[in-house]
Parts: sequence; structure tokens; C-alpha cells
Amino acid sequence: MPILGFGTNTLKGEIGINSVAHAIRSGYRLIDTATIYGNEQFVGEGIKQSGIDRKELFVTTKMWVDDYPDPKAAFETSLKKLQTDYVDLYLLHRPRGAVKKAWLAMEKLYKEGKIKAIGISNFEPKQIEELLSYATVKPAVNQIETHAFYHQYEAIPALKSLGIQHEAWSPLAEGRNQIFSNEVLARIGKQYNKSNAQVSLRWHYQRGIVAIPRSSNQAHIKENLEIFDFELSEKDLKMMEGLDLNKTQFPEWG
Repeated sequence: MPILGFGTNTLKGEIGINSVAHAIRSGYRLIDTATIYGNEQFVGEGIKQSGIDRKELFVTTKMWVDDYPDPKAAFETSLKKLQTDYVDLYLLHRPRGAVKKAWLAMEKLYKEGKIKAIGISNFEPKQIEELLSYATVKPAVNQIETHAFYHQYEAIPALKSLGIQHEAWSPLAEGRNQIFSNEVLARIGKQYNKSNAQVSLRWHYQRGIVAIPRSSNQAHIKENLEIFDFELSEKDLKMMEGLDLNKTQFPEWG
């Protein structure tokens, strides 16, 4: 699984198709979508138009809560929209509803080879513990809100102890709290001639967290990939600690 990928929430229609195709041509190999985004068909078309062999890509999608009672049908619908015969990672989007039924069905699809890996999203430690009480396949990934204003200090050691990869959704906080003009991030970035977004994504990378920034701006799509030619110092990381608000910045998504 690539450590840096491309998120697609809200990217639909021609903008969605073109953004995904451009991202892949620019070098992204991890593409993240979800049923609830309503854009799997556009992501699938963008992948097709990129011209890159499907086998070179790591495609993630997520099953929405309303589909948990009939997980196999939900999965087949996603495959059809994505124009593929397998996904690299399939996630339960929220820890609500018929979680057990959906997870056990995903395990079956995983064992049949239709899914390369299965995981979860927005699960807290206690919810993971409950899932592990009946799971025969451990989640490979937990995708949770993580960014400069929500460091997830409690989740990091919990996931690490279980061997579950931490993945960040909205690693740039969807632009909230003026992240792109934040003075602390700007001060850090000035040392390396890097933007606030690049500093934020490098911070995720150095913490071992997979990040999936989203953009429809071609220059930003390219810029977000350019984080591997500098390294944040201990002093930089300490400065970033002061940005943590230790709570969600998306209460409306709860």
C-alpha cells in the first residue's frame, strides 16, 4: 500500500474523471473512493483514461452503513462502477448497523480473492476490540480523521499494538482552520521552500501514516506528491504539537 495516495470525496463528473486521471499520470498509485461519495463510476473512468495498467494501482473503496445488510450486492455494485474485477482494499465506512454481518461477508470475499485486503474506517479502539472478538481476519487498515489539528495520539499506539495500519482521511483538514495560511506551518515550510500542505503531508509520512489528500487543482495534485526531498526536524515536530486541538474538526460527519 503506497504511503501517499489520492482522495476523491466530492470529485464527480468530468472534474472527477480528469482529476483522477491526472493524479495517476502524475505518479499517484493509491486511489481512494467510497460508495457514499457517489463517484465510483467517475473514479473508474478516470483510472481507465489514465492509461496506467490497473495492476499498478492500489484502489480502495468503502461500504456504506445502509449496505451492511446486503454486503455482497454492495461490493458487486462497486466493482461494476469502478470497472474492475477486484479491489485492493475494501473498508467498512462506519462502525454502525450490521457491522458483524458485513465484516464476515467481506472476509469471505477476501478469502475468495476478490478483495486483496479488508479494513475499517472511523473505528475507535473499543469498537475494534468488539470486531476482533468475532473476526477471523484482522483489519489491515483503520482510516480515521487525522491532520495538524487532530493528531490522534491515543489511536496511534492502539493501532500499532494491533498491527493495523493508520490511514488519515482529510490529512489537510479540508482547508479548515486556515491550514493553508497557518503561521506555524508556514514558518516550518519556509526553511525547506515548501508549502503548508507539503509540511502537513510530510508530517503524516514521518509518523508512518498513510495520507490521501484530495484536490481538483492540477498544480496542487503535483505539489502534494513532492514531500520526499526534505525532512522535518525534531524542533519542527515539536512546533506542530502545539497545533493539536485533540478533537474532530468535522462534527457534522459524526
